[in-house]
Amino acid sequence: MKRAKINRILNKIPLHAITILILIIWIVPTLGLLVTSFRPVSLINTSGWWTALSPSQGDTQRFTLDNYIDSLVGYRGSSTYRGACAAGTQPLDLHCNISDLLNPRGMGRAFLNSLIVTLPATVLPILFAAFAGYAFAWLDFKGRYFLFAILVGLQVVPLQMTLVPILRIYANLGLNGTFLGVWLFHTGFGMPYAIYLMRNFLGGLPKDLFESAYLDGASHWTAFRKLAVPLAMPAIASLTIFQFLWVWNDLLVSLVFLGGTKPVMTYQISNMVTSLGAGWHLLTAAAFLSMLLPMIIFFALQRYFVRGMLAGAVKG
Repeated sequence: MKRAKINRILNKIPLHAITILILIIWIVPTLGLLVTSFRPVSLINTSGWWTALSPSQGDTQRFTLDNYIDSLVGYRGSSTYRGACAAGTQPLDLHCNISDLLNPRGMGRAFLNSLIVTLPATVLPILFAAFAGYAFAWLDFKGRYFLFAILVGLQVVPLQMTLVPILRIYANLGLNGTFLGVWLFHTGFGMPYAIYLMRNFLGGLPKDLFESAYLDGASHWTAFRKLAVPLAMPAIASLTIFQFLWVWNDLLVSLVFLGGTKPVMTYQISNMVTSLGAGWHLLTAAAFLSMLLPMIIFFALQRYFVRGMLAGAVKG
């Protein structure tokens, strides 16, 4: 017994070692990025981030919020936004007041644009997929298996091959440079997988539960609203995480259909650095600003994540 216990412990060592190695590979660069985002540019240019963990006696200001402030307001200059405003040298296109948070070159405006793009582009495909998933799972209509097979096949269609045709259609409809065009594009490409996941999850629910509801006089709308939606919350939460992260981190679609007229965070981050390489220290702060909301969404819904992921693996 003692020998078997020792063998079990030894067999687990490679797995634990690999897990620890993966954690180190992810955590160390992220920690370095986080520490660098709070360091003054003078220290960033002269020393590594690890020196901030054991500062020398001569360091007077090891940490600052200037990188985050400069990123939010889109400040470009030789000093910092707070330093320039305190010295009375008004930065270009900035007014040294709260209105600077909406500066088109800053991450503050880009954050609002990303929210405007992401929220409808997350809600719409999940809303349509919930209705469609219920229909494919519990409504008996002609050709539903054929239509479902087409939807499954649409998941392999790369969005890059549709950019030019849809761009031409949008040009004729006047949708280029509008949020509506981006919402429709993300909704269209998000629905095949969303419907697939919702149909499999709802189809795996007990059949007797819905039959009892129908016998009690419940309509399909009542069964969908009172039974299907509450029971499908794990799948809905999982879809929310996937769709939100995909749209929030998207650059290609926003670049093609919005460009620089309504810049999102992924587009604006690339503009933090000038053509000569100046301002690269702002990338650290901008990166964490762009990560903040997705991390909140993920940790808020992560308890449903595994159950929602498994929903796509059940009979289908």
